[in-house]
Amino acid sequence: MTSEEKTEEHPFVDIFNEDEMEQCFFSSRPLHFVVLGKPGVGKTTLACKLAQAWRCICVEALPVLEEQIATGSESGNMLQSMLISGHSIPDELVTKLMLEKLNSAEVSHFGYIITEIPSLSQDAVTTLQQIEFIKNVNLNPDIIINIKCPDYDLCQRVSGQRQHSTTGCIYTRDQWDPEVIESHRKKKKDAQKEGNIELEGEEEEEQEEAYIAEMQMVAESLQHLVQRPEDYLENVQNIIKLYKETALPALEKVMAEHNPQYLIELDGNKSPEELFMMVMERLKYLNLKRAAVLTKLQTSEEEVNDMMENEELFRTLASCKLMATGYKWRRSRWGRVCPVALKEGNMYAGLPDFSVSFLGKIYCLSSAEALKTFLANPRPYLLPPMPAPPCKVFIFGPQSSGKTTLSNLIAEYYKGKVVDYAKLVQPRFDEAREALVRNAIARATEAAIKIVEEKLLTDLQAKRQADTTLRELQKQFGEKAPEEFPEYVSKGSEELHSSIDEGAHSQESQRDSSLEDVEESRMKSEVSIEDSIEEVTANHPEVISMLEETLKMTKDMNFEQPYEKHADILEEVLKEEKKPYVVPNQKAYLSSVSAWICFVLRSWASTQRKS
Repeated sequence: MTSEEKTEEHPFVDIFNEDEMEQCFFSSRPLHFVVLGKPGVGKTTLACKLAQAWRCICVEALPVLEEQIATGSESGNMLQSMLISGHSIPDELVTKLMLEKLNSAEVSHFGYIITEIPSLSQDAVTTLQQIEFIKNVNLNPDIIINIKCPDYDLCQRVSGQRQHSTTGCIYTRDQWDPEVIESHRKKKKDAQKEGNIELEGEEEEEQEEAYIAEMQMVAESLQHLVQRPEDYLENVQNIIKLYKETALPALEKVMAEHNPQYLIELDGNKSPEELFMMVMERLKYLNLKRAAVLTKLQTSEEEVNDMMENEELFRTLASCKLMATGYKWRRSRWGRVCPVALKEGNMYAGLPDFSVSFLGKIYCLSSAEALKTFLANPRPYLLPPMPAPPCKVFIFGPQSSGKTTLSNLIAEYYKGKVVDYAKLVQPRFDEAREALVRNAIARATEAAIKIVEEKLLTDLQAKRQADTTLRELQKQFGEKAPEEFPEYVSKGSEELHSSIDEGAHSQESQRDSSLEDVEESRMKSEVSIEDSIEEVTANHPEVISMLEETLKMTKDMNFEQPYEKHADILEEVLKEEKKPYVVPNQKAYLSSVSAWICFVLRSWASTQRKS
């Protein structure tokens, strides 16, 4: 009775749980293809068609190299320089880049299709090693497509290919050989006659005109067609022989071990369109699903106000790029919160310009980088327990009350991390203190060097002034030695000049000329006086003696940071943490309530601005 009552209580409840369905899809893996076959059998053509229809990533050497060069990274620049210089890229490097592509985020979501592994080159990696790489990769292949073709037919088809010298397009013999085109036309007419199919006059004229136009086009392009060296019959035979000797035995073993239900074998003599249709029909009967595609809801031409309210925003986005009439996008459990930022431990509001639809729901991303990451692979950001707000715990208490023990237990239970504020901040304080000491010593050294230079300059000027005075006295009093007039040297400058004036009235002309010479020599000496002193560096004895006191003062310097600085450092440390964290109260640095209040107010204001 109880079960019947529960069943009747909700008679219209859907038996399918949408959350479980999404979780099952996010946990599943996409479909991966490997196309095998002899060289030139048409693997790449089929892979491109299948990748476009199945929405998977076609992993080939040329697109991977072009993508690597376009990124402008160090490896991309190296590849570009190798190609410009005329060198070939080593097979080992190409294989490495392809394996990196196979392990990328977008391949993890959309799946891949690959045709160029194993490579026939055995210089760096053998065929068995390449196959082991594919087997051991996280996303090993699900579907193996083997295109079979007899050697003779394949050699005739490949050797008949021609390439246009200007456009680079490849033409088969059926497209450029007039004799083959004429024979196909005759066969078609004979088939129509055997089937008693009579064409009307207008239809026959149209076919004739189409044939004439086709032959004219063939005649024009025929002179531009060339045969590539790899299309020579002898080279084709050699490459097929090499494939059968090196790669085919290992591939046959792989196909024998693979599930026969997911092994598709095709006839290589059929056209690429027929091969593609056969593969799609087989995949349809296997009940396999394509990868879910993400759709960007806003374009650069459409503008939506960022300050729009949530309800109005979702009503606007729900009608953008509808899949069908009456089918609107729905709001997800994340609302307007960015899934990428939430996974990293932050709650940022998404912007309308970075909104996408996925599995019928709307997701708003907070930045262009987050949008790019989400478009590559949204699965990691939507798996449970998301959307869960980040767990951020602050534990307060007096010293020795068990804060650290409780923090470790909480972090262990919730798989978080304990942010030890003292250990994280102490190196920052030490660096700041060392920087302050270095700056103080640098300023003191610069000032000491300047003082010593001024002192040396003053001493040199005084010495030169004394030498000039002695030379002047020698000119005025003849050949007397300086020892014979010590009284003049010891006198002051005013008394010395007065005595000179009293004793030299009779020699005014000689005195004037001597004074002019002294003035000229003094001017020259002042110009070069700074160049005459020795260079003063930090290793000068007088500079070192002056710095001893400064070094003693810097050691006793009391280095303290304001509470606002504590809050800034704590905020910077917590931004780097992407896991849930627990912060115990550290008495050494956050004993004051003001620091905590400052940090809490800053965090609240930042959250309000971002939301």
